[in-house]
Amino acid sequence: MIGDIRETKECQLKDPMDLFHSGQIVKICAPMVRYSKLAFRTLVRKYSCDLCYTPMIVAADFVRSAKARDSEFTTNKGDHPLIVQFAAKEAQVLCDAASIVCPFADGIDLNCGCPQRWAITEGYGACLINKPELVKDMVRHVRSQIDNPKFSVSIKIRIHEDLKRTVDLCQKAEAAGVSWITVHGRSIEERHQPVHYDAIKIIKQSMSIPIVANGDIKTLKDAENVHHLTEADGIMVARGLLANPAMFAGYEETPLKCIQDWVDIALEHGTPFTCFHHHLMYMMERITSKQEKKVFNVLSSTSAVLDYLSDHYGV
Repeated sequence: MIGDIRETKECQLKDPMDLFHSGQIVKICAPMVRYSKLAFRTLVRKYSCDLCYTPMIVAADFVRSAKARDSEFTTNKGDHPLIVQFAAKEAQVLCDAASIVCPFADGIDLNCGCPQRWAITEGYGACLINKPELVKDMVRHVRSQIDNPKFSVSIKIRIHEDLKRTVDLCQKAEAAGVSWITVHGRSIEERHQPVHYDAIKIIKQSMSIPIVANGDIKTLKDAENVHHLTEADGIMVARGLLANPAMFAGYEETPLKCIQDWVDIALEHGTPFTCFHHHLMYMMERITSKQEKKVFNVLSSTSAVLDYLSDHYGV
């Protein structure tokens, strides 16, 4: 990682806020456990993705352990603008983590949306939406301790059943200097229920900072519709990009060129086989038959996958 990171020092970090001032919908790759790593970020950036997040990193581990830093955070000079997402529950720990990544990234994001039981038990993720003063304190601390004014500090949240509480949280974060807020339009309890885009619109109308809409966006048309419904400044996509990394470039399904690009990028980055294979399983979901999936999904080596892609798709 250190080699990659040193290289980054030579490149010009970017101000992510410039994207929100461009007048265009900002197209964003979500933080995804195991998946939104450097190789995949490199791929989606080739297909009109404007801004990428790292997977969520536990700030306390990151600060404490060099091993955690090496395994969790890799970047290079083409990987910008880049937001590093942290799980944190103490202001100083978040500041320390932000200080470590500040020379190599364009901003940090505080996860206030992860609904997984382990995260909530540890005091991370979605439970923070019920602690607006703590969120405000964490944002304010990072703002005061990082002396680069272009370094963004954002939060990603879920909504409350009582939307007034969500608006209050967002306004407190805005007062503390948050750059933008990403709103996943579901409550902590909701998983596959319809997304409350009307709630995102109300939040947007209550704020003067950029708001990013997140939840169930699978195609570029969906992104445009959600932008129209919510008036959000940006659209963040997770599973839609896994299924079709070329989605933001307007492709309805993953083009073969994108599959070829993934193979090239993944091999160049030394992507572990399981990750390399899983991404291909997602990408090929819509373009393979049931029978083909049965064969492809049980392949167990990079060479077997490459032979299959060559024989069946000329990749």
